[in-house]
Amino acid sequence: MNDGSISIGRSLVTVAVILGLWQLVVILFEMPSFILPAPWDVFERLFSRFDVLLKHTWVTAKEILLGLLLGLSMGLMFALQMLLFKPIKRWLLPILIASQAVPVFAIAPLLMLWLGYGIASKVVMAAIIIFFPVTTCCYDGLRNTPSGYLDLAKTMGASKWQRLRHIQIPASLPTLASGLRVAVVIAPIGAVVGEWVGSSAGLGYLMLQANARMQIDEMFAALLILALLSISLYFITDKLLKKFIPWEN
Repeated sequence: MNDGSISIGRSLVTVAVILGLWQLVVILFEMPSFILPAPWDVFERLFSRFDVLLKHTWVTAKEILLGLLLGLSMGLMFALQMLLFKPIKRWLLPILIASQAVPVFAIAPLLMLWLGYGIASKVVMAAIIIFFPVTTCCYDGLRNTPSGYLDLAKTMGASKWQRLRHIQIPASLPTLASGLRVAVVIAPIGAVVGEWVGSSAGLGYLMLQANARMQIDEMFAALLILALLSISLYFITDKLLKKFIPWEN
């Protein structure tokens, strides 16, 4: 039995234990469905409203993927600027810290006002929430390149840009990969927060509507899909990173 089969088996056992504990809580404490629906009620709702849930899932998935692309691009750009132009670092560093010092809930209404209720505000929200881990991991990886490699490259006459391209960037990829793994898990938070503040589609919007109508089973179904989406993104990203950065381990 290979590692993949063992991992899947463990995941299935974990899911079964969680569902069993969930059902046990509902039975022991006689929880009403509008407080905590039973797992079967949630799955029944999931299948009966699958088309609606799928439509809103696609909207949220687009927001997350575009947010990841924007946040990754911004993070790499900022990290390179701080590495290559030392005087700029003192100006960019406060922006980097401020991106995490201000709670996302506080800036979400402003993004709605500036960018509207469409997809743009949610993409920017997801990008902001991943900006810090991506930038710091990339910058740390770039500046912590083993000095022996850089000294050897200088001895061989490599230019600054050649050292960056052939040594520093490849050496920083494992650290950047760690930041990217964190980013794909927290990016959905930014997208959903944006949908909560103002939207007409997406899983966050659907959860708000279900909560207002006391359809808690539908709310849990949307939440379950969001969790599966985040987990899938993480494992897909992890597989791709291990394939394209074989020297990471």
